[in-house]
Amino acid sequence: MPDSPPDVPTPLIESRIFLIRGHKVLLDADLALLYEVETKRLNEAVRRNRERFPEDFLFQLTAEETEALRSQFATSNEGRGGRRYYPYAFTEQGIAMLSSVLRSRRAIAVNIVIMRTFVKLRQLLATHKDLAHRLDQLEWRMAEQDGRVQYVFETIQHLIEAPAEPQDS
Repeated sequence: MPDSPPDVPTPLIESRIFLIRGHKVLLDADLALLYEVETKRLNEAVRRNRERFPEDFLFQLTAEETEALRSQFATSNEGRGGRRYYPYAFTEQGIAMLSSVLRSRRAIAVNIVIMRTFVKLRQLLATHKDLAHRLDQLEWRMAEQDGRVQYVFETIQHLIEAPAEPQDS
């Protein structure tokens, strides 16, 4: 089996990961699209196995969260063929659990790509934190060095401005 299906590019997955309630999540409709199933069918499978999805794996968005996403990404409105309920958000653990509920080859392959994407995002975040820390240290050192350089220039300037003392002949 290939490492990743060719029709599921990582950037597509990355663009669909949202930060909601402090969790990086994928929405049910986006997962259904990736798994090539109807959102309704994906949610039915989850409902049949609800005990596998505690609140830290899966939660339903509030009206405010849904509206914020809708206005941010211009998703369809209710009453125009859009959703009649608020979307479900799957955390990384919830997505991993989906592979035990959706047993198709496609679901397994997509889950592998999604898990690798989450790992990549964690690594990027760790790298950014490390770089930010190093930049802070560099700024502190430069400020310290600037203070020393400034002192040298002030001393030189003071010596230049000081009146010359007569020399004994």
